[in-house]
Amino acid sequence: MFQAIHNVTTRLLTQPAIASLLFPLARISLALVFVVAGFNKLGDGYDGTVQYMASMGVPGYLLPLVIALEIGGGLALMAGWQTRATAVLLAVFSLTTGYIFHSAIDDPMQKILLLKNISIAGGLLILSLTGAGRLSVDRTLYRDGV
Repeated sequence: MFQAIHNVTTRLLTQPAIASLLFPLARISLALVFVVAGFNKLGDGYDGTVQYMASMGVPGYLLPLVIALEIGGGLALMAGWQTRATAVLLAVFSLTTGYIFHSAIDDPMQKILLLKNISIAGGLLILSLTGAGRLSVDRTLYRDGV
């Protein structure tokens, strides 16, 4: 029974039309958290983020780089441009920020946020292995993608 489920699922998801839709959906889903977080740090959120970073021992002067990585990396992922490198970079960023800002595992909410970061990193690492898919800038420019 499980073999049959596996076979049906594999046949369905590997059809070019289905895969062509799922890859951009996956990229956008993973990227959205970075883009939104980056934009939330602009304007009114900037000073509060600098203070929070400083309280965790991270210099506030790094915030512009964080914002650039979140927004730029997120938009690159959405477009499927330099997907493999961007996915690895954002995975490392997710693990690093998870460790720095959410490693208080005695706090249930921080534990969940740490696990969220680890999960996002896992999805990004899978994306770094598969590439962006057919509907992507990488496919157009480099012929890279399923």
